[in-house]
Amino acid sequence: MILTADYHTHTTYSHGKGTVSENAAVAEEKGLKEIAINDHGFSHPAFGIRPRMLSKMRADIDAVNECVRPKVIMGVESNLLGESGAIDVKPKYYEYFDTISVGFHKFIKYERIKDWFVFLGKNFLTQTFKKNPSDKLIQLNTKAYIRAIEKHPIDIITHINFGVFSDAVEVAKAARDNGVYLELNAKKTHLSDEELFRVAQTGVRFVIGSDAHSPDRVGEISLVEKLLDRVSIPHEQIDNIDGRLPVLRFQAYKREHGIGR
Repeated sequence: MILTADYHTHTTYSHGKGTVSENAAVAEEKGLKEIAINDHGFSHPAFGIRPRMLSKMRADIDAVNECVRPKVIMGVESNLLGESGAIDVKPKYYEYFDTISVGFHKFIKYERIKDWFVFLGKNFLTQTFKKNPSDKLIQLNTKAYIRAIEKHPIDIITHINFGVFSDAVEVAKAARDNGVYLELNAKKTHLSDEELFRVAQTGVRFVIGSDAHSPDRVGEISLVEKLLDRVSIPHEQIDNIDGRLPVLRFQAYKREHGIGR
């Protein structure tokens, strides 16, 4: 299995340690065809990219694309803001991006007070004290993921169920039906082997992401390689390996609506 593209890398524009050019240089060394600079979304008070920086980030990426071999695309790891499925990348910012991913992160600015209570409070306490999540909590989290998939032209759900409890199989079905990928994250384990097997059985498609927060980790997928040694997922179901590139629906959405690039 050879990684073709890495759609989850961070830079100094959010929580990463390297620049766009440094991430791209490592991608070139490793023979990748494409990488995404996928910095954290706006609602992350400590580590999120700021809207005022989008033009500079876009210019940096365009400049790097003139110098290095792998194509660099501008993405964002948007935050899931609550039960409604809201995310923190609004349509007014779509022109800047080539891809949008969505993930759950704890310490962000949620949409409503209720969402602070559920998505931060209940998930965090359940995980911290190693309790079994209630059916109601699982249902709320599952609805949030599914509503995000159905409402927004996103491409990838990152590290599903990391820090949150949902019915991953139901989320996978929604992703499958809407052309959204689930990420196999190479930085942290986010599903048990049994859960991942059941998710794969839905026919959902995957991409592998390094979740690199430093340039040296761009394209690093050893954790996923070990996972795939344990869990039988057909390689044909993973769309960024062995020369293949995924079909990103956000790009089609932008063409259809005449947005930006």
